[in-house]
Amino acid sequence: MTVTQRSSQAAKSDPSVEGTASRPATARPKTATPFSGRYNPKLIKRISPETSDKGAALSHKQWTRMVTIGAIAMILYYTAKTGQTNTIMAKQSEVLESKRYQNSVCTPSYRQDIEKVGSKDCLPRKCGRVIMDDLLQESETEAILALAKKGLAQGGSSGGASILDLHSGALSQGEAFINVYKVYPDLFTRSEFEVYKSVKDRVKAAVAEHFGLNNDHLFLSHPTFFSRITAAPAQTLHDEYWHVHIDKETYPSFHYTSLLYLTDFGIDFQGGSFVFVDAHDNMNRTIEPRMGRVSAFTSGIENKHHVERVTSGIRYALTMGFTCDPSQAIPNPGDDLP
Repeated sequence: MTVTQRSSQAAKSDPSVEGTASRPATARPKTATPFSGRYNPKLIKRISPETSDKGAALSHKQWTRMVTIGAIAMILYYTAKTGQTNTIMAKQSEVLESKRYQNSVCTPSYRQDIEKVGSKDCLPRKCGRVIMDDLLQESETEAILALAKKGLAQGGSSGGASILDLHSGALSQGEAFINVYKVYPDLFTRSEFEVYKSVKDRVKAAVAEHFGLNNDHLFLSHPTFFSRITAAPAQTLHDEYWHVHIDKETYPSFHYTSLLYLTDFGIDFQGGSFVFVDAHDNMNRTIEPRMGRVSAFTSGIENKHHVERVTSGIRYALTMGFTCDPSQAIPNPGDDLP
């Protein structure tokens, strides 16, 4: 049984996105954000009061037409230069019956980095991004969420963003981190680690399949972590999760990034959508988190992105990074249990 519908309202999706089959579900209507602009009188050329229609080279009607055309041109110029069009790749209120994806061109530097550290069998057939709602069973997602809550309950950032890394043991505590395994050595069970490994392996195989990789040449890398985000104000740089970034620059070992969303946008929290910032066509493409939804993308410059600020509620997710470099692989948590 795959993740069930939690709400029903089909929504429009980006027409450039492929594989867009979905079925409707119920969701709370979202209020559109009104356009916000500013009038600047300094940009308007003033006409001298001594100049009249009778003595002017151009009539008042001609001047009015020129000013109107100039104003329209200026608006169009600044909109094209600084404005971003927003579209939604996947709404929380829809359940994707098949994967939804968008391809892009890989940069030469991205491909060269993979060839330098890994196998050519780890080179993608194409770069891009993909979203899947049918990869995991509901029971698996619920078990992973329970695992995240269990670990994060033992700590917590003083700001809005807390993390738990089951591989290193890092857990947010105030404005620093503790090692959860040293403080709570018997917190997690073998069965919990087995569910985690099963989910990780399923996601890894899906990433390899979509991008045309040999799964044996793709490895889980660090950092791979749970995140819990609230609306609490940031206290340290670790709390400022909303900045636009490129994963390959932030996490050098990453070649592919995946996210498993563990709570629902619009139900469990407000804000917190995942946004791809596509400067080449001046477009922001948004994924609204849905429990059990998996997104994955190549980690290069083609997938610049950020997470919108959470304004209320609690957002849980699991970030998994995959590398082509075997020297950057990390073991499964719990492998050292007797």
